[in-house]
Amino acid sequence: MSEYIFKLPDLGEGTVESEIAEWMVKVGDVVKEEDPICSMLTDKAAIELSSPVTGTVKSLAGELGDIVAVGAPLIVFETAGDAAVQKDQAAPVKAEPAATQAAAPATLTVAAAPEAQQSLARNEKVRTSPSIRRMAREAAVDLSQVSGSGPRGRVLKQDFEAFQSGESATQNLAAAAAPASSDGLRRAAGTTEIKVIGLRRKIAERMELANREIPQISYVEEVDITALESLRTFLNNKAGAKDEKLTPLAFIGMALARALAEFPKCNAHYNSERNVIIRHNPIHIGIATQTPDGLKVPVVRHAEARNLQDMAAEIRRVSNAARDNTAKREELSGSTITITSLGRMGGIVTTPIINLPEVAIIGINKAVDRPMVENGQVVVRKMMNLSSSFDHRFVDGYDAAETIQCLKNYLEQPATIFITG
Repeated sequence: MSEYIFKLPDLGEGTVESEIAEWMVKVGDVVKEEDPICSMLTDKAAIELSSPVTGTVKSLAGELGDIVAVGAPLIVFETAGDAAVQKDQAAPVKAEPAATQAAAPATLTVAAAPEAQQSLARNEKVRTSPSIRRMAREAAVDLSQVSGSGPRGRVLKQDFEAFQSGESATQNLAAAAAPASSDGLRRAAGTTEIKVIGLRRKIAERMELANREIPQISYVEEVDITALESLRTFLNNKAGAKDEKLTPLAFIGMALARALAEFPKCNAHYNSERNVIIRHNPIHIGIATQTPDGLKVPVVRHAEARNLQDMAAEIRRVSNAARDNTAKREELSGSTITITSLGRMGGIVTTPIINLPEVAIIGINKAVDRPMVENGQVVVRKMMNLSSSFDHRFVDGYDAAETIQCLKNYLEQPATIFITG
Protein backbone atom coordinates (compact mmCIF):
# COMPACT_ATOMS: atom_id res chain seq x y z
CA MET A 1 0.00 0.00 0.00
CA SER A 2 1.12 3.57 -0.61
CA GLU A 3 -0.08 7.14 -0.20
CA TYR A 4 -1.62 9.45 -2.77
CA ILE A 5 -1.66 13.11 -1.70
CA PHE A 6 -4.46 14.96 -3.49
CA LYS A 7 -3.75 18.69 -3.49
CA LEU A 8 -6.37 21.39 -3.98
CA PRO A 9 -6.31 22.22 -7.70
CA ASP A 10 -6.62 25.65 -9.27
CA LEU A 11 -10.38 26.18 -9.46
CA GLY A 12 -10.06 28.94 -12.04
CA GLU A 13 -10.05 32.72 -12.42
CA GLY A 14 -7.06 33.35 -10.19
CA THR A 15 -8.38 31.53 -7.12
CA VAL A 16 -5.62 31.15 -4.52
CA GLU A 17 -7.64 29.51 -1.76
CA SER A 18 -11.02 27.90 -1.16
CA GLU A 19 -13.28 27.10 1.76
CA ILE A 20 -14.36 23.59 2.69
CA ALA A 21 -18.14 23.66 2.24
CA GLU A 22 -18.87 19.94 2.63
CA TRP A 23 -17.05 16.64 3.10
CA MET A 24 -18.68 13.75 1.28
CA VAL A 25 -16.23 11.23 2.68
CA LYS A 26 -14.65 10.53 6.06
CA VAL A 27 -11.46 8.88 7.25
CA GLY A 28 -11.67 5.16 6.59
CA ASP A 29 -14.07 5.43 3.63
CA VAL A 30 -13.19 3.45 0.52
CA VAL A 31 -13.77 5.54 -2.60
CA LYS A 32 -13.54 4.84 -6.30
CA GLU A 33 -12.04 7.08 -8.94
CA GLU A 34 -14.51 9.85 -9.91
CA ASP A 35 -16.54 9.45 -6.69
CA PRO A 36 -17.46 12.87 -5.23
CA ILE A 37 -15.29 13.67 -2.21
CA CYS A 38 -15.96 17.28 -1.20
CA SER A 39 -17.49 20.61 -2.11
CA MET A 40 -15.29 23.71 -2.05
CA LEU A 41 -16.55 27.29 -1.96
CA THR A 42 -14.86 29.94 -4.06
CA ASP A 43 -16.46 33.38 -4.01
CA LYS A 44 -20.14 32.41 -4.36
CA ALA A 45 -19.76 29.22 -6.38
CA ALA A 46 -19.70 25.74 -4.86
CA ILE A 47 -17.34 23.42 -6.74
CA GLU A 48 -17.69 19.68 -6.29
CA LEU A 49 -14.43 17.72 -6.51
CA SER A 50 -14.13 14.07 -7.47
CA SER A 51 -11.55 11.54 -6.40
CA PRO A 52 -8.65 11.10 -8.83
CA VAL A 53 -7.92 7.58 -7.55
CA THR A 54 -9.42 4.49 -6.00
CA GLY A 55 -8.35 4.07 -2.41
CA THR A 56 -9.05 4.55 1.29
CA VAL A 57 -9.31 7.98 2.87
CA LYS A 58 -6.42 8.30 5.31
CA SER A 59 -6.71 11.97 6.34
CA LEU A 60 -8.64 15.17 5.55
CA ALA A 61 -7.30 18.71 5.44
CA GLY A 62 -9.70 20.21 7.95
CA GLU A 63 -13.26 20.85 9.03
CA LEU A 64 -16.16 22.65 7.38
CA GLY A 65 -15.35 26.34 7.04
CA ASP A 66 -11.56 25.87 7.01
CA ILE A 67 -9.61 27.61 4.25
CA VAL A 68 -7.27 25.56 2.06
CA ALA A 69 -4.68 27.15 -0.25
CA VAL A 70 -4.38 26.04 -3.86
CA GLY A 71 -1.63 23.41 -4.01
CA ALA A 72 -1.98 22.44 -0.35
CA PRO A 73 -2.86 18.83 0.59
CA LEU A 74 -6.62 18.31 0.68
CA ILE A 75 -7.02 14.53 1.11
CA VAL A 76 -4.52 11.75 1.61
CA PHE A 77 -5.53 8.38 0.15
CA GLU A 78 -4.05 4.96 0.80
CA THR A 79 -3.77 3.21 -2.55
CA ALA A 80 -2.15 0.26 -4.24
CA GLY A 81 -0.25 2.53 -6.70
CA ASP A 82 3.21 4.09 -6.82
CA ALA A 83 3.15 6.78 -4.12
CA ALA A 84 6.34 8.49 -5.27
CA VAL A 85 4.96 9.00 -8.76
CA GLN A 86 1.52 9.97 -7.57
CA LYS A 87 2.78 12.68 -5.22
CA ASP A 88 4.62 14.43 -8.02
CA GLN A 89 1.90 14.17 -10.64
CA ALA A 90 -0.72 16.86 -11.12
CA ALA A 91 -3.77 14.99 -9.94
CA PRO A 92 -6.60 14.87 -12.48
CA VAL A 93 -9.77 16.32 -11.06
CA LYS A 94 -13.34 16.63 -12.13
CA ALA A 95 -14.37 20.07 -10.89
CA GLU A 96 -17.77 21.41 -11.89
CA PRO A 97 -20.01 24.02 -10.28
CA ALA A 98 -22.13 21.93 -7.94
CA ALA A 99 -25.24 23.93 -8.69
CA THR A 100 -24.97 23.48 -12.47
CA GLN A 101 -24.32 19.76 -12.73
CA ALA A 102 -27.04 18.06 -14.75
CA ALA A 103 -29.01 15.36 -12.99
CA ALA A 104 -28.71 11.95 -14.62
CA PRO A 105 -32.10 10.56 -15.59
CA ALA A 106 -33.39 7.85 -13.29
CA THR A 107 -34.42 4.45 -14.63
CA LEU A 108 -38.12 4.04 -13.87
CA THR A 109 -40.62 1.29 -14.41
CA VAL A 110 -43.85 2.30 -16.16
CA ALA A 111 -45.96 1.57 -13.12
CA ALA A 112 -43.77 3.57 -10.74
CA ALA A 113 -43.08 6.51 -13.05
CA PRO A 114 -45.66 9.07 -11.79
CA GLU A 115 -44.79 8.60 -8.12
CA ALA A 116 -41.06 8.50 -8.85
CA GLN A 117 -41.24 11.63 -10.95
CA GLN A 118 -42.97 13.43 -8.08
CA SER A 119 -40.22 12.22 -5.74
CA LEU A 120 -37.55 13.53 -8.12
CA ALA A 121 -39.27 16.90 -8.24
CA ARG A 122 -39.33 17.04 -4.44
CA ASN A 123 -35.66 16.03 -4.29
CA GLU A 124 -34.63 19.04 -6.40
CA LYS A 125 -36.09 21.39 -3.76
CA VAL A 126 -34.11 19.86 -0.88
CA ARG A 127 -30.88 21.59 0.19
CA THR A 128 -28.09 19.08 -0.44
CA SER A 129 -25.17 18.30 -2.76
CA PRO A 130 -25.39 16.89 -6.32
CA SER A 131 -23.74 13.65 -5.19
CA ILE A 132 -26.43 13.01 -2.58
CA ARG A 133 -29.12 13.77 -5.15
CA ARG A 134 -27.51 11.14 -7.37
CA MET A 135 -27.43 8.59 -4.54
CA ALA A 136 -31.06 9.37 -3.76
CA ARG A 137 -32.05 8.76 -7.37
CA GLU A 138 -30.16 5.47 -7.47
CA ALA A 139 -31.72 4.33 -4.19
CA ALA A 140 -35.19 5.73 -5.04
CA VAL A 141 -35.13 7.77 -1.82
CA ASP A 142 -37.39 10.80 -1.35
CA LEU A 143 -35.00 13.40 0.11
CA SER A 144 -37.88 15.44 1.48
CA GLN A 145 -38.29 12.66 4.06
CA VAL A 146 -34.67 12.93 5.23
CA SER A 147 -33.92 15.16 8.24
CA GLY A 148 -30.94 17.37 7.47
CA SER A 149 -28.45 18.26 10.19
CA GLY A 150 -26.50 20.80 8.10
CA PRO A 151 -26.97 24.57 8.00
CA ARG A 152 -30.60 25.52 7.35
CA GLY A 153 -31.59 21.86 7.18
CA ARG A 154 -29.07 20.86 4.49
CA VAL A 155 -28.99 17.09 4.03
CA LEU A 156 -25.44 15.82 4.57
CA LYS A 157 -24.02 12.45 3.63
CA GLN A 158 -24.34 11.12 7.18
CA ASP A 159 -28.01 12.17 7.22
CA PHE A 160 -28.66 10.20 4.04
CA GLU A 161 -26.82 7.14 5.34
CA ALA A 162 -28.65 7.33 8.67
CA PHE A 163 -32.00 7.54 6.88
CA GLN A 164 -31.18 4.45 4.84
CA SER A 165 -30.33 2.59 8.03
CA GLY A 166 -33.63 3.64 9.59
CA GLU A 167 -32.21 6.21 12.02
CA SER A 168 -32.33 10.00 12.21
CA ALA A 169 -28.96 11.72 12.12
CA THR A 170 -30.45 14.67 13.93
CA GLN A 171 -31.87 12.70 16.87
CA ASN A 172 -28.69 13.10 18.87
CA LEU A 173 -28.65 16.83 18.19
CA ALA A 174 -32.19 17.50 19.39
CA ALA A 175 -32.65 18.13 23.07
CA ALA A 176 -35.03 15.74 24.74
CA ALA A 177 -38.25 17.31 25.96
CA ALA A 178 -37.80 18.57 29.48
CA PRO A 179 -39.96 16.90 32.09
CA ALA A 180 -42.95 18.84 33.27
CA SER A 181 -42.24 21.04 36.28
CA SER A 182 -44.46 21.32 39.32
CA ASP A 183 -46.55 23.97 37.57
CA GLY A 184 -47.23 21.61 34.65
CA LEU A 185 -45.17 23.52 32.09
CA ARG A 186 -42.61 21.83 29.85
CA ARG A 187 -39.69 24.21 29.41
CA ALA A 188 -37.16 23.91 26.59
CA ALA A 189 -33.50 23.53 27.46
CA GLY A 190 -30.16 23.47 25.69
CA THR A 191 -28.62 25.44 22.82
CA THR A 192 -27.82 24.91 19.16
CA GLU A 193 -24.47 25.96 17.74
CA ILE A 194 -24.35 26.87 14.04
CA LYS A 195 -20.92 27.35 12.52
CA VAL A 196 -20.74 30.45 10.30
CA ILE A 197 -19.30 29.15 7.04
CA GLY A 198 -19.71 29.51 3.30
CA LEU A 199 -21.76 32.34 1.86
CA ARG A 200 -23.04 33.39 5.28
CA ARG A 201 -19.47 33.98 6.46
CA LYS A 202 -18.64 35.97 3.32
CA ILE A 203 -21.75 38.10 3.82
CA ALA A 204 -20.76 38.72 7.44
CA GLU A 205 -17.21 39.70 6.48
CA ARG A 206 -18.35 42.10 3.74
CA MET A 207 -20.97 43.72 5.96
CA GLU A 208 -18.44 44.17 8.75
CA LEU A 209 -15.90 45.67 6.36
CA ALA A 210 -18.44 48.04 4.80
CA ASN A 211 -19.70 49.16 8.20
CA ARG A 212 -16.14 49.72 9.45
CA GLU A 213 -14.72 51.45 6.36
CA ILE A 214 -17.60 53.56 5.02
CA PRO A 215 -19.03 56.66 6.74
CA GLN A 216 -22.54 56.26 5.35
CA ILE A 217 -25.13 58.96 4.93
CA SER A 218 -28.73 57.80 4.53
CA TYR A 219 -31.37 59.78 2.69
CA VAL A 220 -35.09 58.92 2.73
CA GLU A 221 -37.68 60.34 0.34
CA GLU A 222 -41.30 59.42 -0.33
CA VAL A 223 -42.40 58.90 -3.91
CA ASP A 224 -45.90 59.00 -5.39
CA ILE A 225 -46.01 56.02 -7.76
CA THR A 226 -49.74 56.19 -8.51
CA ALA A 227 -49.12 57.08 -12.17
CA LEU A 228 -46.38 54.48 -12.48
CA GLU A 229 -48.64 51.73 -11.12
CA SER A 230 -51.41 52.80 -13.47
CA LEU A 231 -49.04 52.61 -16.45
CA ARG A 232 -47.61 49.28 -15.30
CA THR A 233 -51.09 47.75 -14.93
CA PHE A 234 -52.14 49.07 -18.36
CA LEU A 235 -49.04 47.64 -20.07
CA ASN A 236 -49.40 44.26 -18.36
CA ASN A 237 -53.07 44.03 -19.36
CA LYS A 238 -52.17 44.95 -22.92
CA ALA A 239 -49.24 42.55 -23.16
CA GLY A 240 -49.40 39.23 -24.93
CA ALA A 241 -48.98 35.87 -23.26
CA LYS A 242 -45.30 35.68 -24.24
CA ASP A 243 -44.42 39.18 -23.06
CA GLU A 244 -42.45 39.65 -19.86
CA LYS A 245 -44.55 40.60 -16.84
CA LEU A 246 -43.56 44.10 -15.78
CA THR A 247 -42.70 44.63 -12.11
CA PRO A 248 -42.13 47.92 -10.29
CA LEU A 249 -38.44 46.98 -10.09
CA ALA A 250 -38.15 47.11 -13.90
CA PHE A 251 -39.39 50.71 -13.92
CA ILE A 252 -37.11 51.62 -11.03
CA GLY A 253 -34.13 50.12 -12.85
CA MET A 254 -34.95 52.14 -15.96
CA ALA A 255 -35.44 55.33 -13.95
CA LEU A 256 -32.18 54.79 -12.04
CA ALA A 257 -30.25 54.39 -15.30
CA ARG A 258 -31.67 57.72 -16.49
CA ALA A 259 -30.86 59.46 -13.20
CA LEU A 260 -27.28 58.16 -13.11
CA ALA A 261 -26.68 59.53 -16.61
CA GLU A 262 -27.34 62.96 -15.09
CA PHE A 263 -25.56 62.31 -11.76
CA PRO A 264 -22.63 59.97 -12.51
CA LYS A 265 -21.00 60.53 -9.11
CA CYS A 266 -23.07 57.68 -7.71
CA ASN A 267 -22.21 55.22 -10.49
CA ALA A 268 -18.71 54.65 -9.18
CA HIS A 269 -16.28 52.45 -7.27
CA TYR A 270 -13.67 53.50 -4.74
CA ASN A 271 -10.34 51.71 -5.08
CA SER A 272 -8.81 52.02 -1.61
CA GLU A 273 -5.44 50.54 -2.62
CA ARG A 274 -4.91 53.16 -5.34
CA ASN A 275 -6.96 55.84 -3.56
CA VAL A 276 -8.95 56.68 -6.69
CA ILE A 277 -12.62 57.02 -7.59
CA ILE A 278 -13.51 55.09 -10.74
CA ARG A 279 -16.61 56.49 -12.42
CA HIS A 280 -18.21 54.02 -14.80
CA ASN A 281 -19.83 54.96 -18.08
CA PRO A 282 -21.85 51.73 -18.35
CA ILE A 283 -24.46 51.20 -15.65
CA HIS A 284 -24.40 47.71 -14.16
CA ILE A 285 -27.17 47.43 -11.58
CA GLY A 286 -26.82 44.87 -8.80
CA ILE A 287 -30.14 43.37 -7.69
CA ALA A 288 -29.86 42.31 -4.05
CA THR A 289 -31.63 38.94 -3.98
CA GLN A 290 -32.54 36.78 -1.00
CA THR A 291 -31.76 33.11 -1.67
CA PRO A 292 -31.88 29.95 0.44
CA ASP A 293 -28.10 30.32 0.89
CA GLY A 294 -28.21 34.00 1.88
CA LEU A 295 -28.05 37.36 0.15
CA LYS A 296 -26.59 37.44 -3.37
CA VAL A 297 -26.25 40.34 -5.80
CA PRO A 298 -26.72 39.24 -9.42
CA VAL A 299 -26.02 41.96 -11.97
CA VAL A 300 -28.09 43.49 -14.78
CA ARG A 301 -25.41 44.74 -17.13
CA HIS A 302 -25.71 47.81 -19.35
CA ALA A 303 -28.96 49.04 -17.88
CA GLU A 304 -28.47 52.24 -19.89
CA ALA A 305 -28.97 50.31 -23.14
CA ARG A 306 -32.06 48.28 -22.20
CA ASN A 307 -35.71 48.86 -22.94
CA LEU A 308 -38.45 48.16 -20.39
CA GLN A 309 -39.23 44.60 -21.50
CA ASP A 310 -35.55 43.73 -21.68
CA MET A 311 -34.93 45.20 -18.23
CA ALA A 312 -37.79 43.18 -16.71
CA ALA A 313 -36.64 39.96 -18.40
CA GLU A 314 -33.01 40.37 -17.31
CA ILE A 315 -33.92 41.19 -13.70
CA ARG A 316 -36.03 38.05 -13.57
CA ARG A 317 -33.36 35.91 -15.25
CA VAL A 318 -30.41 36.87 -13.05
CA SER A 319 -32.50 36.82 -9.85
CA ASN A 320 -33.79 33.31 -10.59
CA ALA A 321 -30.27 32.15 -11.46
CA ALA A 322 -29.02 33.45 -8.11
CA ARG A 323 -31.81 31.66 -6.24
CA ASP A 324 -31.35 28.28 -7.93
CA ASN A 325 -27.52 28.45 -7.90
CA THR A 326 -27.13 28.44 -11.69
CA ALA A 327 -25.68 31.97 -11.88
CA LYS A 328 -22.21 32.19 -13.38
CA ARG A 329 -19.44 33.87 -11.44
CA GLU A 330 -19.42 36.90 -13.75
CA GLU A 331 -23.17 37.31 -13.19
CA LEU A 332 -22.58 37.77 -9.46
CA SER A 333 -19.96 40.49 -9.68
CA GLY A 334 -19.20 43.78 -11.38
CA SER A 335 -22.17 45.90 -10.29
CA THR A 336 -21.61 49.67 -10.21
CA ILE A 337 -24.62 50.46 -8.01
CA THR A 338 -27.09 48.22 -6.17
CA ILE A 339 -30.85 48.19 -5.68
CA THR A 340 -32.10 46.43 -2.57
CA SER A 341 -35.69 45.70 -1.66
CA LEU A 342 -37.56 43.63 0.90
CA GLY A 343 -40.66 43.57 -1.28
CA ARG A 344 -43.89 43.52 0.69
CA MET A 345 -41.88 43.39 3.92
CA GLY A 346 -40.03 46.56 2.94
CA GLY A 347 -41.24 48.53 5.93
CA ILE A 348 -41.32 52.32 6.08
CA VAL A 349 -37.58 53.10 6.34
CA THR A 350 -34.44 50.99 6.04
CA THR A 351 -30.73 51.81 6.24
CA PRO A 352 -29.11 49.64 3.54
CA ILE A 353 -25.38 48.97 3.76
CA ILE A 354 -23.33 49.86 0.68
CA ASN A 355 -22.07 46.99 -1.44
CA LEU A 356 -18.29 47.51 -1.56
CA PRO A 357 -16.56 48.91 -3.59
CA GLU A 358 -19.64 50.88 -4.73
CA VAL A 359 -20.44 54.32 -3.32
CA ALA A 360 -24.26 54.17 -3.31
CA ILE A 361 -27.16 51.79 -2.76
CA ILE A 362 -30.84 52.42 -3.48
CA GLY A 363 -33.28 50.90 -0.99
CA ILE A 364 -36.93 50.34 -1.91
CA ASN A 365 -39.64 50.20 0.73
CA LYS A 366 -43.08 48.72 0.21
CA ALA A 367 -45.75 50.66 -1.66
CA VAL A 368 -48.94 51.44 0.28
CA ASP A 369 -52.06 53.52 -0.19
CA ARG A 370 -51.87 56.68 1.92
CA PRO A 371 -54.14 59.71 2.37
CA MET A 372 -52.38 62.70 0.83
CA VAL A 373 -53.38 66.36 0.47
CA GLU A 374 -53.61 67.45 -3.15
CA ASN A 375 -54.95 70.89 -4.11
CA GLY A 376 -56.46 71.24 -0.67
CA GLN A 377 -58.27 67.88 -0.92
CA VAL A 378 -57.49 64.59 0.81
CA VAL A 379 -56.92 61.91 -1.84
CA VAL A 380 -55.61 58.35 -1.73
CA ARG A 381 -52.26 57.90 -3.49
CA LYS A 382 -49.92 54.96 -3.90
CA MET A 383 -46.80 55.98 -1.97
CA MET A 384 -43.39 54.35 -1.64
CA ASN A 385 -40.29 55.41 0.29
CA LEU A 386 -36.77 55.31 -1.10
CA SER A 387 -34.23 54.66 1.68
CA SER A 388 -30.78 55.03 0.20
CA SER A 389 -27.22 55.16 1.52
CA PHE A 390 -24.13 56.90 0.14
CA ASP A 391 -20.41 56.88 0.89
CA HIS A 392 -20.11 60.32 2.51
CA ARG A 393 -16.39 60.48 1.72
CA PHE A 394 -17.16 60.91 -1.97
CA VAL A 395 -20.86 61.77 -2.23
CA ASP A 396 -21.89 64.94 -0.43
CA GLY A 397 -25.34 65.16 1.13
CA TYR A 398 -26.45 67.66 -1.50
CA ASP A 399 -25.35 65.36 -4.33
CA ALA A 400 -27.14 62.42 -2.72
CA ALA A 401 -30.33 64.45 -2.41
CA GLU A 402 -30.12 65.66 -6.02
CA THR A 403 -29.71 62.12 -7.28
CA ILE A 404 -32.72 60.82 -5.35
CA GLN A 405 -34.85 63.82 -6.32
CA CYS A 406 -34.03 63.13 -9.97
CA LEU A 407 -34.98 59.48 -9.52
CA LYS A 408 -38.19 60.57 -7.77
CA ASN A 409 -39.13 62.82 -10.69
CA TYR A 410 -38.73 60.00 -13.18
CA LEU A 411 -40.85 57.65 -11.06
CA GLU A 412 -43.60 60.18 -10.44
CA GLN A 413 -43.73 61.12 -14.15
CA PRO A 414 -43.03 57.69 -15.66
CA ALA A 415 -43.54 58.80 -19.27
CA THR A 416 -40.32 60.82 -18.96
CA ILE A 417 -38.35 57.62 -18.44
CA PHE A 418 -38.88 56.81 -22.11
CA ILE A 419 -38.09 60.25 -23.55
CA THR A 420 -34.66 60.25 -25.12
CA GLY A 421 -32.56 63.04 -26.57
